[in-house]
Amino acid sequence: MSVAELKERHAAAIEAVNDLRERLKQRRQQLLDADVAGYARSLGRSQVTFGPTDLVCCRTLQGHTGKVYSLDWTPERDRIVSASQDGRLIVWNAQTSQKTHAIKLPCAWVMTCAFSPTGQSVACGGLDGMCSIFNLNSATDRDGNLPVSVTLNGHKGYVSCCQYVPDEDIHIITSSGDQTCVLWDITTGLRTTVFGGEFQSGHTADVLRYFSYGNRFGTGSDDGTCRLFDIRNGHQLQVYYQQHGDKEVPLVTSIAFSISGRLLFAGYSNGDCYVWDTLLARVVLNLGSVKNSHENRISCLGLSADGSSLCTGSWDTNLKIWAFGGHRKVI
Repeated sequence: MSVAELKERHAAAIEAVNDLRERLKQRRQQLLDADVAGYARSLGRSQVTFGPTDLVCCRTLQGHTGKVYSLDWTPERDRIVSASQDGRLIVWNAQTSQKTHAIKLPCAWVMTCAFSPTGQSVACGGLDGMCSIFNLNSATDRDGNLPVSVTLNGHKGYVSCCQYVPDEDIHIITSSGDQTCVLWDITTGLRTTVFGGEFQSGHTADVLRYFSYGNRFGTGSDDGTCRLFDIRNGHQLQVYYQQHGDKEVPLVTSIAFSISGRLLFAGYSNGDCYVWDTLLARVVLNLGSVKNSHENRISCLGLSADGSSLCTGSWDTNLKIWAFGGHRKVI
C-alpha cells in the first residue's frame, strides 16, 4: 500500500470519527429534554423552607489581620484551619473559638489550605507555586514558629487549591494556574501523577471551585453561576443563577453541598451566601442578609463532616460558624 493510499484512508477514518462524534453529540442533546428543577416541579416537589432560627451564626472567629482566603474542617468537626493573607495559618477549636496554632508561612500570598484526614497535619499553597506541609505535633523553632515538614515543588504557576486524598495522610492533590493538577506522595515529596487538559464545563469564565457529591459534582464560576453535572455522562443537570437586574453579577467564590445533597451553599463576591434548594433551583436563604453576617466578600466556606455546621470566611478577616437550630434537622 502506497503512502498516498495510507493518507487517504487516514483522512477517511478521521472524517468518520468526527461524523460519529457529531451524531453522538446531537443524540445526547435530544435526551436532555429537562433539567432537575423542571423534573422536580413536574413531580410536585415542594421547596425547602427556612425559619429565622433554622440557620444562625453561633460563633465568630477573630484573630486574622488580613483577608481570609481558605478554610477546612477536620473529619472530627472539632477544629478548623484557616489561611489568610496576613501570612498565617490558624488552627481553631470550633467549639470554644480558641486558637490552638498560629503558623507563620514562608509565603504570605496564600490561597488554599487543608487538614489531613487524621488531623495531624495541615497543608497550604499560594502564589509561590509550592504546597507546604506542617506537622502540628512538631516542635517549634527558637522563634516559636512551626517549621515546614515537607515542601512540594513542581508547579509552574500558583497553587489554587489543595486537598488530601480521603483516608490518607500521605497523598495530596493540588491544582494550579499552570492548568494542571498533581497527585503528590508526601513521604517522598515527588509527583505521582500529573493531570492536564480541558473539558467543556458550560461556564463562560474561570471555574474556581469544584465539589463532588456521589455521581454528581457541582462547580462555581466567575460567571456568577453554579452548575450541577452528572459525572457518569458529563451532562449538565442544572444551572443555579440569581438575577441581579442591571447590577454587576457577583462571582461565585466557594460552594459546598449538604449531607443529603438537597442544599447547595454558595458564597459570592458581594458578601451574599445563598442556600440553594438543588431540586428546584431556588434560593431559600441568604446568609448575607441575616443578623451577624459578614461585612465583605465571602471568600471560602465549608461544611463540617456531620453536616451540622457551616463555616464561612471573608475578606472582613473573620470566620463565622453557622449552626442549624430550631426545628430544622440536618439535611
